[in-house]
Amino acid sequence: MREFIVEADGGSRGNPGPAGYGAVVIDAASGQTLAEAAEYIGVATNNVAEYRGLLAGLRAALALDPTAAVHVRMDSKLVIEQMSGRWKIKHPDMKPLAFEASRVLPPTQVTYEWIPREQNKHADRLANEAMDAGKRGEQWSAAASTAELVAADARAARAAAKAVAEPVPSGPPGDASAGAARARAALAQGRSKDVPPASPAPSAAAPAEDVPSASPAPSAAAPAKAEADVRAARTVAAPSSGWAPADMGAPATFVLLRHGETPLTPQKRFSGSGGTDPSLSDVGREQAERVGAALARRGTIQHIVASPLTRTRETAGIVAAHLGLDVSIDDGLRETDFGAWEGLTFGEVRERYPDDLNAWLADPEARPTGDGESFAATATRMAATRDKLIAAYTGRTVLLVTHVTPIKTLVRLALGAPPESLFRMELSAASLSAVAYYADGNASVRLFNDTSHLRA
Repeated sequence: MREFIVEADGGSRGNPGPAGYGAVVIDAASGQTLAEAAEYIGVATNNVAEYRGLLAGLRAALALDPTAAVHVRMDSKLVIEQMSGRWKIKHPDMKPLAFEASRVLPPTQVTYEWIPREQNKHADRLANEAMDAGKRGEQWSAAASTAELVAADARAARAAAKAVAEPVPSGPPGDASAGAARARAALAQGRSKDVPPASPAPSAAAPAEDVPSASPAPSAAAPAKAEADVRAARTVAAPSSGWAPADMGAPATFVLLRHGETPLTPQKRFSGSGGTDPSLSDVGREQAERVGAALARRGTIQHIVASPLTRTRETAGIVAAHLGLDVSIDDGLRETDFGAWEGLTFGEVRERYPDDLNAWLADPEARPTGDGESFAATATRMAATRDKLIAAYTGRTVLLVTHVTPIKTLVRLALGAPPESLFRMELSAASLSAVAYYADGNASVRLFNDTSHLRA
């Protein structure tokens, strides 16, 4: 009996949104690709597209040899568990697709295995090619796929040759353009996969207010950090499984977006939830448009939840228009209440309330003047909000549009870092961070303070 491996995938840019699938049949003995299938299917969800990919792969295997043993490999935990009979199929859109898939070949000929996303690249590429073709008003074809692969290989070869032949500009240690050039060169030579994610360099103590803090100090690791940042920017909202066991299932992934600039942001004024509630500036609205366009290209955000404050609701609304999603509001995502310090600069607070400020910097239980909210109280609120959202969005990718202190607190809690770490994090307006939460209670910080989309 011949043995085939079927690898399948599907995706939706918006969920639901423009969707497509890809599937490949491989000879288990030789590893040779025997058949490929891909199709743009219009507006659908990720899960529907994944099931359509499974169906296409099984049908292609059937056409090659109806008596072959077929081993299905997919990175969709949902599809694998449901088709294996371990999970019930509850969604009405899934039931007919699963039933149809179970009828293509006798169940005794088909086995199922979950694999990490990075091991399903062939089918993932085909699915994305199908969605790209749909965007152009076309359907995927094998000939066009082969031509694109040849062109991509040629571009990679030219880039690698150029990177070796031409010196990469060095620039000063913290120069962003030079760092990006190094990153591109490293990626072209295939080295970026070996670079571990870099942590932000510590900065001098600054208030954990809803304004950007000072830029991180330059370090000798700047080139490596630039490479890691480029890689992370490409994978945000589509994280790999990391160190989590395969049987943990898909995590709840929170993509954390700090709102765009307001008139108070460039002035570095405390802007919490205790009185000041500014709208976005023109710069802030443009930043939100750029975030929305970038996330729409990545196509993995499934839900949007925002803080109730004006600047976050405006940012979320602009992004939602790009993604075709609704926005839910959660009061737990609001910024810290800075009491009497609202609207003041750090210097003005030090001048007017020096003792209160010193206590606040030293003790997470200390409150800003005027019965503001302590960092300890914010952490308690954020932990409760986090747990509630994890329960509601298990296995989903959710954009949380919020503020500096909530984002830093979620990252701090995920890392198990002490409260003083809040003062050592850089978080820019309209930046993206990401944390994945697994079923065993562990968390994985995937990205922090990414602003590459603002420079596009």
